[in-house]
Amino acid sequence: MTDHEPFSILFEDDYFVAINKPAGIMVHRTGISEDKVFVLQLLRKQLGNKRIFTTHRLDRGTSGALVFAKNQESARHLGEQFMAKTVSKKYLAMLRGWLHEPAVIDYALTDKESNKGALDAVTRYAPIANSEIEAAIGLRYPTARFSLVEAMPETGRRHQIRKHFAHINHPVIGDIRHGDVKQNKYFRNVFNFYRMMLHARSISFQHPENEQEITIEAPLGEDFIQGLELADLTFEE
Repeated sequence: MTDHEPFSILFEDDYFVAINKPAGIMVHRTGISEDKVFVLQLLRKQLGNKRIFTTHRLDRGTSGALVFAKNQESARHLGEQFMAKTVSKKYLAMLRGWLHEPAVIDYALTDKESNKGALDAVTRYAPIANSEIEAAIGLRYPTARFSLVEAMPETGRRHQIRKHFAHINHPVIGDIRHGDVKQNKYFRNVFNFYRMMLHARSISFQHPENEQEITIEAPLGEDFIQGLELADLTFEE
């Protein structure tokens, strides 16, 4: 992502602006990051240096729907909805192995950076498609299996979806921190494919102006589609 590539605007009014965040860029500066550019500064520039406020974040490697507020009151309004767990978010994730039935992962998570204890964390998911390709990634099998799932987090813990799928032994493909080292290495070395296969497909919340629910959807990028094709998976938008 460079300063010359404008973000795709998914929604904009006097209260909010939502973009389709590409993978590989952080939302904003952090104390431990050495990144030089961030979504927040680039989007401000794209909007004519107007002030905007973060309302939530996506990990650097995650793409998809990302909402900013145009004023503090709108940011507060949406923040209260996040706290009340009334914001609905849906993600697409490509995982190692096969999953066949919808289920709920209810597993408390800790965050070492915040020094907090284990916090409740719940993720619902529903399988969309399965595939199997000829790829001797490990020593035991001549093929590799993958699943495409829709994940719906009911809480917003750091790296929640990534940690939850790793917990049930179906890690997200391309997840360097929580994923499968052999799978990730295979995709890098054989396919020259580096991105993490997690995409924020949609976000729904109540608009402060009219209290009507709005849903913002983020189409899949070419890189995510490429990852699906490498695993012989398809998704109908």
